[in-house]
Amino acid sequence: MHLSSSQPPSPSPSTASRSPAPHRKRSDGRPRTRLSEEPTRNGSPGFAVSAAALGLLATPTALSTNATTTALPDVAHDVGVSVSTATWLATVFGLAVAVGTPLAAALLRHRGIRAVVLVSAALIVVGTVAVAVSESMPGLLVGRAAQALGGSGLVTTAINLAGTPRRMGVVTAGSGMCGALGPLAGSLLSDHLSWHVPLALSALALLAVPYVVLRAPAHQRDEGARAPFDAVGAALTVALICALVLLARFPVPALICAVVLGLLLAASIRRRPDGFVPAPVLRSPVFLIASGVVCALSMAYFALLYTVPRLLEDDAQWDRVDVGTGSLVVLLIGSTASWFMAAYAHLVRRSTVLAVLLVLGVLAPFTGAVAAAPLLLLAALGVAVFVAASGQATLSVVAGGGVAEQQRTTALGLFTLCYQLGGAFGPAIAAVTLA
Repeated sequence: MHLSSSQPPSPSPSTASRSPAPHRKRSDGRPRTRLSEEPTRNGSPGFAVSAAALGLLATPTALSTNATTTALPDVAHDVGVSVSTATWLATVFGLAVAVGTPLAAALLRHRGIRAVVLVSAALIVVGTVAVAVSESMPGLLVGRAAQALGGSGLVTTAINLAGTPRRMGVVTAGSGMCGALGPLAGSLLSDHLSWHVPLALSALALLAVPYVVLRAPAHQRDEGARAPFDAVGAALTVALICALVLLARFPVPALICAVVLGLLLAASIRRRPDGFVPAPVLRSPVFLIASGVVCALSMAYFALLYTVPRLLEDDAQWDRVDVGTGSLVVLLIGSTASWFMAAYAHLVRRSTVLAVLLVLGVLAPFTGAVAAAPLLLLAALGVAVFVAASGQATLSVVAGGGVAEQQRTTALGLFTLCYQLGGAFGPAIAAVTLA
């Protein structure tokens, strides 16, 4: 199915004489069938915030996520729990990021960018203090949840302010690079300082907060936010996200809960089409295709991220240093290449970009599943991070453009949620594959 832009809003008297938006041409005469590098319709005020600041706002969350993985043995030893119990710190962090994304999108619609950034910053401060002083699992879990909720708000804000694939590429490629550096950073910081430090890395995003608050556009309440907040829809959405994320740990009960909650949420959307999850967004084929593709690309990447190192250790007999070094190199290369893809995607047709993402997105996990040569496995991992980061950068603009202006913020939040759900499902797939 061809991805096309959403229908434009009704023209105002001052613009009624112009041609409809889908038929307008670029200044060079080409039809607008490409990934435009122009600001998205209500995202142009965000260009007051530099792309570098958006990257700093969003990428520490990825760094904090992956840095924790290598610090978990030290955490388990000092806190007095098993390593498997300590992995709940990673699970809770991922769950809170997923839950916080649609909530942050709703807050953006109702209260604006500055409110979301300040609330998110406060949560990160509270969470960082908690993980810095806690010596027990309950305190650490609360701290990590607060950090993740704050981080999801900053990531959602950065994506909404990006506006073009090139600027989105700074966010997604930066997140990929920080994610690649995370395990090494967590190991070094734990060994030479304390395991508390890797758990506090999300606080680096606070460096960008004053600048973003000062430069962000003032909030203008849109028509989609004039209705009362849909508390029922929000509660059902959050509960459904929790059930989906917990499928890997509790398959049967989580699946039953997900089915029941999905039916209840569908009934809630039918009762209130303009609620927390707007029905017009779910009816947009452009949004659904873009979100489905990015979820699949994310799943493949995170599955390979967990599978390839295990295969290199068990089958190729690589030691951990070699595995870590090889993974780091290909992840950095893939993340860097994704920025170039995002930066220059507007020069080719949208269908071509989608075809490249789909072909490579299928090729990477297939190679990872059948290849035995270590270099092929590493290449599959590098291609997977490339298509996942490129897809998030380019398809976010497609997803946001596939809905009406007043629903764009919600659509981008749900699109980002689909990417994060892919990150939750990928490790579960890897666990089944390696079992």
